[in-house]
Amino acid sequence: QDQLQQKIICPGPVTCLTASPNGLYILAGVAESIYLWEVSNGNLLAILNRHYQDLTCLCFTDDSSHFLSGAKDCLALVWNLYSVLQAEPSQIPDPRHVWSRHSLPITDLYCGFGGPLARAATASLDQTAKLWEISSGDLLLSVLFDVGIMAVTLDLSEYHMFCGGMDGSIFQVDLCAWPVQRDRAFQTERENGKVFKGHRNQVTCLSVSTDGSLLLSGSHDETVRLWDIQSKQCLKTMNHKGPVTNAFIVLAPANMFNPDGKPSVPLPKFSKHLHGTESTDEQGSEGVTLRLGLHQQDSGESYLEKAEKMYSQMYSTREKNLVGDQEHLTIQVSELEEEVSTLRKINKNLFDFS
Repeated sequence: QDQLQQKIICPGPVTCLTASPNGLYILAGVAESIYLWEVSNGNLLAILNRHYQDLTCLCFTDDSSHFLSGAKDCLALVWNLYSVLQAEPSQIPDPRHVWSRHSLPITDLYCGFGGPLARAATASLDQTAKLWEISSGDLLLSVLFDVGIMAVTLDLSEYHMFCGGMDGSIFQVDLCAWPVQRDRAFQTERENGKVFKGHRNQVTCLSVSTDGSLLLSGSHDETVRLWDIQSKQCLKTMNHKGPVTNAFIVLAPANMFNPDGKPSVPLPKFSKHLHGTESTDEQGSEGVTLRLGLHQQDSGESYLEKAEKMYSQMYSTREKNLVGDQEHLTIQVSELEEEVSTLRKINKNLFDFS
């Protein structure tokens, strides 16, 4: 059923949106800023302002350790998620790589498998698609086409790169072709067997099936097409009532086959203010918030310090007890029992949260 679970008002029009594969974080492009939210509690963890024009695309690596952003300023940036989360709220962390080899706005990004060792593809209106290595930041391949490229994807084995053009054509680039050239031109008349023809307007999105046999494409001609990659034949055409902006192949979740399936954790309201800057009365007392590495923030006495203080008091009362201060010992024991019950409660909350 098409049921709205949560309506979240963002700080401005969202131009691109993605979720981390592990389901913990959501990224949104709002104008030239990247907003990073934590899904479990709705906290806004970071606002990244390193692009000079509006964002066009965002994607995560398959291990959720890095994410990539592309914008109309012709830049593609690679971000280390750990560095972004550890940075002070007052300063903007530096991206791991800045790719500035495109000369016109970036239209699409795709990240392959391998976490930080993966390869990433970028598409641009400058009529090129480029392949990069995330670990080193090196440019591995640049392919020049006759038209602006609006969408790019790779198959799982990364033998082929598929590029969707502004004229409706889809080009198949062999990544294992010999001889190896870093700069290559794709000439449509010579490579006739490597073009999917059928769309009548620009191709906006591409997705390859897990077995590498099918290609899904969406277009501004209001259709989604399913292609057989081997024969380049269109197997199915699905008509829509407007331009298709996104379409992708995904493994069916278990809930799809369960008519009563509901999300196990409902989405919270996403905060509009950076975590730690909003007023304390808005903070719910139900959840458990873990912020690792921000030890420099003055958050009062920690539980470890309290426990240490209690232990020192316990030893001092033990010594006093030898002298006969029984009443003082009873007070200390009741305090310790109270502390133990508090720690048990916190431990249970942490266990439930995990």
